[in-house]
Amino acid sequence: MPLPNNALVLVTDGRKTLFFRNQGDENQIDLRTEAFEEREDAPDRDIKTDAAGSSKQSNGFGRPALGETDFHQLEEDRWAHNAAETVNKRVLTNDFDALAIIAPPKTLGVLRKKLHKEAERRIVCQLPKEMTKRPIPDIEALIVGEMRAEAPADF
Repeated sequence: MPLPNNALVLVTDGRKTLFFRNQGDENQIDLRTEAFEEREDAPDRDIKTDAAGSSKQSNGFGRPALGETDFHQLEEDRWAHNAAETVNKRVLTNDFDALAIIAPPKTLGVLRKKLHKEAERRIVCQLPKEMTKRPIPDIEALIVGEMRAEAPADF
């Protein structure tokens, strides 16, 4: 399915979120930036306070260490939740009819879990790619390439 006019395009990676609107038509995509958010990663020393914990074993000697929490990944997941909440608010106000999402696979998985059923219904394209650092023409080319790959072949 081609990307229709006025479709919303979300490009995110857990550190940066971009919302675009397709001002073109189904034959010629023309993405325009609607919103942009970016966060800085805090250094480990600012978000960690203690060493990894340990637990007591029921038999034997020693105290095995527990896995250390990845605070950076938690922050990226929270960022993806916020992007999903923004999409959910917009879909419930009928702000868009079609949605395309471009995000790395892990972030895309987090987004899918948090999207409202109505937002899921309006998804026309999901691409598991890191594109937040790429220029708009590259994002447009990626979407066009994906749409052409999904189109049925004419015989």
